[in-house]
Amino acid sequence: MASQGRRILPGLEGTDPDRPPPPLTSDLHVEIFLRVGSPADLARASAACISFRRLISDPGFLRRYRSIHPPLHLGFLSYAEEGFQPVEAPHPNAAVARAVARAADFSFGFVPFPIKRCRCRQAWHLRDARDGRVLLECRSITIVDGEECLDLVVCDPVFRSSSFIPSGDMEETSFSVICWVFSGTKLVVFFFSSSSGHWTVGTSTSWNDLGFQEEVDSLSSCQCVHGCFYWKVNYINKLLKLDMNTMELSAHDLPPDHEDEDIVIAESGEGKVAMFSQVGYDTSVKYYNLLQNSSEKSHEWHMRSTIRLPDQYTSECYINGPAEGYIFLAGTPKDEDATHPAFFSLEIKSLKIEGVSGRTSDFQCDVPYFGFPPSMSSRRIQ
Repeated sequence: MASQGRRILPGLEGTDPDRPPPPLTSDLHVEIFLRVGSPADLARASAACISFRRLISDPGFLRRYRSIHPPLHLGFLSYAEEGFQPVEAPHPNAAVARAVARAADFSFGFVPFPIKRCRCRQAWHLRDARDGRVLLECRSITIVDGEECLDLVVCDPVFRSSSFIPSGDMEETSFSVICWVFSGTKLVVFFFSSSSGHWTVGTSTSWNDLGFQEEVDSLSSCQCVHGCFYWKVNYINKLLKLDMNTMELSAHDLPPDHEDEDIVIAESGEGKVAMFSQVGYDTSVKYYNLLQNSSEKSHEWHMRSTIRLPDQYTSECYINGPAEGYIFLAGTPKDEDATHPAFFSLEIKSLKIEGVSGRTSDFQCDVPYFGFPPSMSSRRIQ
């Protein structure tokens, strides 16, 4: 009788041992580091070993990282004399803000004064801040003929560098300037082209043609969103829109009871237009999306949500912004011993609200300051 054959399994001793994974190449490390969302975490990785630090400190890597990740909100610059007000703990950017405050010169004493100008040390005034760069303005009287001159300079307070606008090597650079003026009867938009050196009328219309039955007293809350300028028509429940592609001016209804509300127009996801509105002495902000039909001639506001300040704050919820995907709020603490408001940031994408600081300066006149840690900041003013 034939015996049945048995299946013999190979012995474990006959298998090759598992090989360790191949080491990561420098290119793979770079791709991993580019995906680190927090600059603070990236700084810790840089301190972990020399090879990491060499990759992360490379100027080419830093340029790529800054192009992918938005700058951090680090504080506010004040039009008054307070200078830089960093965000405070427990805000996640507080440590970076303190490092920037130590490294930078927010008195702007390094900025030279224009030649043949009044050399008063108060001549430079804050106008704007973007990506760690600050725009300053100087209105002064020439020593020779007494004419008033306007000078603009972009400066980097971290590396103490500056560049006048336009600089001497920008003669071949083309640029345009937009200016709008209005009266009780009409609004006119002007354009200046560096190519022609002349101002031209872009568009002009009367308030009656836009459907206004009463005189327009003032405009406010000017923001540029998706190629269009928007203005709040004060004391009237209307929003004015200028489409830069068609140069068409149009007026649109705001949601009911917005005559006296402060508003901020901002970009939201998927090319949509968002609006945040707030009534004085209220602790909440309303969030709307602007819905347009296919012809883009009619507009409808859809309220998405209501965002409230933390319970311990009440009254005077001022609104400011937008900047780098955020708007900013101020609220008065319920604590009777509190001497000044507290300030909050509201991320437009997530509607996440975070405490920023408690300060005494005029919140509505402050400029939000965004940037990167000094070790990751660009040294060039571009």
